[in-house]
Amino acid sequence: MNAISFTTLERGKATVDAASLEALSAQIRGTVLREGDAAYDEVRSIWNGMIDRRPGLIVCCVGASDVVTAVNFARENRLLVCVRGGGHNIAGSAVCDGGLVIDLSLMKSVRVDVAAKRAWVGPGATLADVDRETQAFGLALPTGINSTTGIAGLTLGGGFGWITRKFGLTIDNLVSADVVTADGKLLRASQSEYPDLFWALRGGGGNFGVVTAFEFQLHQFGPQVLSGLVVHPFADAAKVLSQYREALETAPDELTCWVVMRQAPPLPFLPAEWHGKEVLVLAMCYCGDVQAGEKATQKLRAIGTPIADVVGLNPFTGWQQAFDPLLAPGARNYWKSHDFTELSDGVVEVTTEAIARLPGPECEIFFGHVGGAAGRVEADATAFPQRNSHFVMNVHARWREPAMDKACIDWARGIYDAARPYAAGTAYVNFMPEDEVDRVEAAYGGNYSRLLEIKQRYDPQNLFRMNQNLRAKEGRRAA
Repeated sequence: MNAISFTTLERGKATVDAASLEALSAQIRGTVLREGDAAYDEVRSIWNGMIDRRPGLIVCCVGASDVVTAVNFARENRLLVCVRGGGHNIAGSAVCDGGLVIDLSLMKSVRVDVAAKRAWVGPGATLADVDRETQAFGLALPTGINSTTGIAGLTLGGGFGWITRKFGLTIDNLVSADVVTADGKLLRASQSEYPDLFWALRGGGGNFGVVTAFEFQLHQFGPQVLSGLVVHPFADAAKVLSQYREALETAPDELTCWVVMRQAPPLPFLPAEWHGKEVLVLAMCYCGDVQAGEKATQKLRAIGTPIADVVGLNPFTGWQQAFDPLLAPGARNYWKSHDFTELSDGVVEVTTEAIARLPGPECEIFFGHVGGAAGRVEADATAFPQRNSHFVMNVHARWREPAMDKACIDWARGIYDAARPYAAGTAYVNFMPEDEVDRVEAAYGGNYSRLLEIKQRYDPQNLFRMNQNLRAKEGRRAA
């Protein structure tokens, strides 16, 4: 095995000799991949097709000891390091050029304690893995809406989806986490052990170490849920959104309704003449008694004259995967997002006008409906600060051909700029692309200074920098 050059933390080059690489391979239970190895291209490929990076080395870990070895190797050799869980992050921070990837995708275990309503989850598990295991026992964890997302990245950024309003964010249900820190120590972080680290992990992203196991509190829920789509002609969008806002003013925590605006895909329940035409979709879920759900969704389902209403009883695992076909890996993706405390007339005008200028058939805008239980947590209780935000807008530009890059990215940025005057100022870090490094401080608001202090305590050399990175400004270094 020949020596290999890596990009270092200082952006220079470091050479790791053959003996050191062989020693690394001998120390871990998993595998070490280099360019040219059979699985190299598969492991370096991630969800966002715009990201095409070539790591110098990939360490495929199968346990916490492998992670400790990989972290120590990266630190001792001053290598650029990134961490791959589900590989779903929009910014592509799971892979780097020339550095070392700590790949956790084989650590997919999910163990449920039914009596205690707890789950212990490996960092390579996807939301589908978690749903499948927990729903087998009539239990659930609030997560996101795309089942191929990795549980690790989702959790570390906050985590919200269909049942968040009832049960809180994913981080609100985190009990503890096993973390390998930059000095190679394995710590258990919880309310009673390393509470500062535990606070930071709940929304602070991958800045503080590599989580090798999550412990979650679960909730009795499922396996059936009242959920589905109501599809409207886009010509009625302004009227529908106005009545949508009114209907949500009295919505119980059990009810969540998201808005999706895009060209209609060829769904079997839509008349063929609507395929490819602009539509507005109300996607709703009621996590409670079915009869109560029928009553709670009545106002939303009575809005306008929909093209289709397919709200009914569905397996929760199936509903969690309902949007997967529209979010499959491989396409080129670019996102811009805002938090809103309300859907003002200005926001409605900006977004509805943008749908008339869709640059491609897969581009969309959605509003995630949050609040409820997640909004009744104090802003400084976790690193995730945006507890007053009732809606999260994501402008999702998605396309296939590199020639469309500029048109799609410009479209997303234009909507973001136009909607800024109506926004809350914070941001969901899991929705931030790699070019938003200057937005990180605003995303964390009043929690940013405390995060910097904890970053300095656990990762003073910024080993874990391939993320929405916490960096002290000159003249205001963390103590």
